[in-house]
Amino acid sequence: MRKIIHCDCDCFYASIEMRDDPSLRGRPLAVGGRPETRGVVATCNYEARKYGIHSAMSSARALRLCPDLLILPPAMEKYRAASAQIMAIYRDYTALVEPLSLDEAYLDVTGTDKLRGSATLIAEEIRRRVKETVGITVSAGVAPNKFVAKIASDWNKPDGLFVVPPQDVDAFVAALPVSKLHGVGKVTGARLKALGVETCADLRTWELEKLREHFGSFGERLYDLCRGIDNREVSPTRERKSVSVEQTFATDLTSLDACQALLRGMLDQLDARVRRADAQHRIQKVFVKLRFSDFSRTTAEGLGTSLDEEQYRILLATAFHRNPRPVRLMGVGVRLGAPDGQLALFGAQPSVSDSDTV
Repeated sequence: MRKIIHCDCDCFYASIEMRDDPSLRGRPLAVGGRPETRGVVATCNYEARKYGIHSAMSSARALRLCPDLLILPPAMEKYRAASAQIMAIYRDYTALVEPLSLDEAYLDVTGTDKLRGSATLIAEEIRRRVKETVGITVSAGVAPNKFVAKIASDWNKPDGLFVVPPQDVDAFVAALPVSKLHGVGKVTGARLKALGVETCADLRTWELEKLREHFGSFGERLYDLCRGIDNREVSPTRERKSVSVEQTFATDLTSLDACQALLRGMLDQLDARVRRADAQHRIQKVFVKLRFSDFSRTTAEGLGTSLDEEQYRILLATAFHRNPRPVRLMGVGVRLGAPDGQLALFGAQPSVSDSDTV
């Protein structure tokens, strides 16, 4: 039986800004891009959330919801420094720390003898230490697996702790809405609701074969999760699978030439990121992503082991001609193999995949 803690900093970027400038406390605050440049909200404090503002919302819409909202630009170096402090605290209790982002991580404390081996006491002490040393709050969930621990960490936010002991997992999960299951988004959630399934208890009435029939291989995952089953291990060596750069334009780009003119600069940014991640020898595929004015998007992808500008130009042209509408966002990136994996042996081919969605 594992002892898993999921730690999640409360409105991380905004919390760091309020820590450094206490005058910001108590007023609606977001961190993100400017509305005039089609920026989006990266995070916001709880005062802003009362107005319906949330991460990934456009800054323009956020300001319409709350005209008094203060939007600060991200200060990533400051956030990375705080994250390093927090992760170091986590590693005082276990080597099995799996960061999911700068402000979120799983900890497996099954084998630790600290604080009498109590995951609850460890979570309490971690939260206290982060508040005292970093100056922000962390919410935590404790459970026998990653799925339940992650849900539990959100239960008493902000600045909360929720524990789901092994004997309570079955009842806890049964009462959950299926929208809480990892991988169930709006589309799958709507399909389940149309089929009369709203809670995990409802979903448990479905046989495995019926779930496979309706949802393919994802049906097997649904079958396990609605029963609180999650055998994933906490992996401290999660490898980056891709590196990319994206740019949202203040004014839509109406021609391929306008997109091509920005490609070189974006590839320079991508090259810097790839090198910073020490991933230049792991490149297996390259891709270009476009989002159009109607919010549909497409990705053109090809085999490749380097940032070949000519290949990116071919991929960009392929993606652009799939939709006659103006372009509001462009991204370039690479997909990576395992550190000791074999690189692709074949020459680059443009447009080997097409992931158009609306």
